[in-house]
Amino acid sequence: MATGFGYVRDEATGQYLRFPQQGTLAIEDDVEIGANTTIDRGALEETRIGAGSKLDNLVHIGHNCRIGKNVIIAAQTGISGSSVVEDGAILGGQVGIGEHALVGAGVILGGGAGVLSGKKLRGANEVFWGRPAQPLKQYLRDLAKLRKLS
Repeated sequence: MATGFGYVRDEATGQYLRFPQQGTLAIEDDVEIGANTTIDRGALEETRIGAGSKLDNLVHIGHNCRIGKNVIIAAQTGISGSSVVEDGAILGGQVGIGEHALVGAGVILGGGAGVLSGKKLRGANEVFWGRPAQPLKQYLRDLAKLRKLS
């Protein structure tokens, strides 16, 4: 557990000042956490990892995040503060999720997918891919159009 990445900018000086992270961290039953994984405690609230979730090596979970039950998160994934990953979601390697985003129950994010801040992805068993993440069929269609341009 880390203290969290919390800073407030002083409007007069432009300097960043540390904002004390005073929230908590709750890790439910049967959670596995890989080597060199960091989980920030909540800023003022709680960071929670749901029962049965499995976090690979080198995962980062920011402050105030809520990770649901039976979520799989592969290596080198970063989840920014105050994001939610609902039950049964699968996050491939090197996924990046911006702050205040939501990954719905059962959503599958392919390796390297990027979820923009504030974005909501929903659809159990639907695969999203790319940066920004989009439904796999749309991603492949766009990729094919790009190939035709070259």
